[in-house]
Amino acid sequence: MTTDYQGSTELVICVRNDGYPASLERRKLYRIIPDAEAARHNQLRVVDESGEDYLYPEEFFVRVKLPETVERAVLEAA
Repeated sequence: MTTDYQGSTELVICVRNDGYPASLERRKLYRIIPDAEAARHNQLRVVDESGEDYLYPEEFFVRVKLPETVERAVLEAA
């Protein structure tokens, strides 16, 4: 599912990929899309490098807040 995620800058680091080794890379930064329904089920909507978004268990990720200049550089490089 592709979703317009412009403006969403919340980032997470993947710390687990049980069952998804081809889809998720541990220690990699991912952008997430706010999704209240997914959150009610302890899931995050994660955007991959192709621009597609998928639901994964929330416990697979740790939310991070980067300094603004670093975050901007990371998002521009995506």
